[in-house]
Amino acid sequence: MALQSNAVTVQSHAALAEIRDTLLETYASNDAMNQLILANLDPRAWRAQPPGEKGSGRTIAAIFTHLHNCRLKWLKKNAPHLNCPPALDPHRCTMKQAVAAHRKSAAQCLRMLTDALSVAPNRRVAKFSRDSWMPTWPAGGTMFAYMFAHEAHHRGQILMLAHQVGYRVLDKTPGIWQWEKLWKQAGLRTRPR
Repeated sequence: MALQSNAVTVQSHAALAEIRDTLLETYASNDAMNQLILANLDPRAWRAQPPGEKGSGRTIAAIFTHLHNCRLKWLKKNAPHLNCPPALDPHRCTMKQAVAAHRKSAAQCLRMLTDALSVAPNRRVAKFSRDSWMPTWPAGGTMFAYMFAHEAHHRGQILMLAHQVGYRVLDKTPGIWQWEKLWKQAGLRTRPR
């Protein structure tokens, strides 16, 4: 009976490890999606004013800046041992600066998630604080889901805003939906599982 119980435990650990690895691979491809949009975005769309009353919405530059700066907040609150790249200024940030900053903050967030999703008893990232006024959660799958959903939400805003101001991105970049390519661009050896 003990052998059967041990086999179930080994299978359970293997299944959990695969889920963890898949979540980490998905987050790694997350920045590849952002980089693809940045590489194919018409520079005229970067600071184009959103439709509606002037000053009532974020520009694409401001949204990309927000994504990066949220990552920094998460890193500082949950993984202060990791180095944070500098914050971006939504009014001065260039596309080139956003590309470099996103690469750095994505790499550090991936390191934070790797620790948060670890089963090691001495992991350093054990909680997830989204903001000082929000409840703290245990680090883990929900942390990953929140971080990925936050970026996906704003990617949708960016794509819609680019379309609204006359600079469609998806007609040139269907690649954000081609996860096999994104996996490769993120340097992953596996493919989506």
